[in-house]
Amino acid sequence: MRLWTHLLRSLRLRCPQCGKGRIYYAFSKMFHHCVFCGLVYERESGYFLGSIYFNYGLTALVVTGGYPLLVFGLKLPANIVLWGTMAFCVLFPLWFFRYARSMWIAFDQLIDPGVSRPRIQIEKSDEE
Repeated sequence: MRLWTHLLRSLRLRCPQCGKGRIYYAFSKMFHHCVFCGLVYERESGYFLGSIYFNYGLTALVVTGGYPLLVFGLKLPANIVLWGTMAFCVLFPLWFFRYARSMWIAFDQLIDPGVSRPRIQIEKSDEE
């Protein structure tokens, strides 16, 4: 159950811990932490290097399955499909990098949800 919750939250680009806070405030600009639960998104320098595996893995999976299907299954010209897959290999990772980072944060939170995960203390106002 937690796996699907984390996956759905990451596909919605939301905080994997609470599901309320957004991860991005612009196309490529991330918040430092969740404003609702205080979860710090980038634990250390180079933290998002692991997100490349998600991005590359999905790109390679789609191309590896799609190229033979289009060329041998649908009998499309190989040179046209080759140019299409090359364009896909350039454009898709540029679009998908936000989701790859979000999936990496969710994967890390799923594997290591413990106290070692940095958090920002959110102070409650005394007006309540």
